[in-house]
Amino acid sequence: MKRRTVFFSVLILPLATLLLVVPTRARAAESDATAILKAMSEYVGSQKTIKLTFDSAIEIITPQLEKIQFTNSGDALLSRPDKLRAHRVSGHADVAMFFDGKTVKIFGKNINGYAQFDAPGSVDQLIHSLREGHGVALPGADLLLSNSYELLVAGIMEAKIIGRGIIDGIECEHLAFRNFDTDWQLWVETGKNPIPRKMVVTSKTMNSAPQYTLRIKSWETEVETSPSDFTFTPPADAEKLDHNALSELDELPPGAPEGGNQ
Repeated sequence: MKRRTVFFSVLILPLATLLLVVPTRARAAESDATAILKAMSEYVGSQKTIKLTFDSAIEIITPQLEKIQFTNSGDALLSRPDKLRAHRVSGHADVAMFFDGKTVKIFGKNINGYAQFDAPGSVDQLIHSLREGHGVALPGADLLLSNSYELLVAGIMEAKIIGRGIIDGIECEHLAFRNFDTDWQLWVETGKNPIPRKMVVTSKTMNSAPQYTLRIKSWETEVETSPSDFTFTPPADAEKLDHNALSELDELPPGAPEGGNQ
């Protein structure tokens, strides 16, 4: 009987230990992933000036359930707290945005048209205003917010570290997060400068789960800027557009379905 008791004790104890360790490890992994996310947010938010170049790709699902990807390249110059210049080129649009802390001007070179409106405040406030008030999605802009962590961590149901990944020869921590309606991945450069190098967002509410991908190609800080970097005078023959038309200058070509069976 004593031997049998010892045998069952040896069998059961490791199983009980495993049941305790697995949730603990899961919680530790989630904590580690959000810690890296927070470090990235604090690093980006602490930079007074940032100059970067990027490639992006956005997918749509046609009514025939065909997945089509549209690609863009661009650059941005940020000077906190209230100046931003961004430029994006694709096969259907060439769009530049200038924000000097008071006024936003967006110029569509391909249509020789521009829109402008007053938006006194910070870059953070501008990004919110463009999304909520003008229907411009600006996917990936969250990474440039002065405190992106609060927004990115909201709604996270699961977080984990996948491991190390290489983006353009740079070693990164590969993180994965799950929200209710999206899964998203982030590659953060290892070392003292936790730069966001790549982001992939997958929609779980649309057929075939279309994705948005952003890849940071170059990143510079402590850049010298001048007020003229953030001002723009439209060409004399450019058409002035209503600011409600800004959504037509987004990353998708006009008329493209947004997903699902639309």
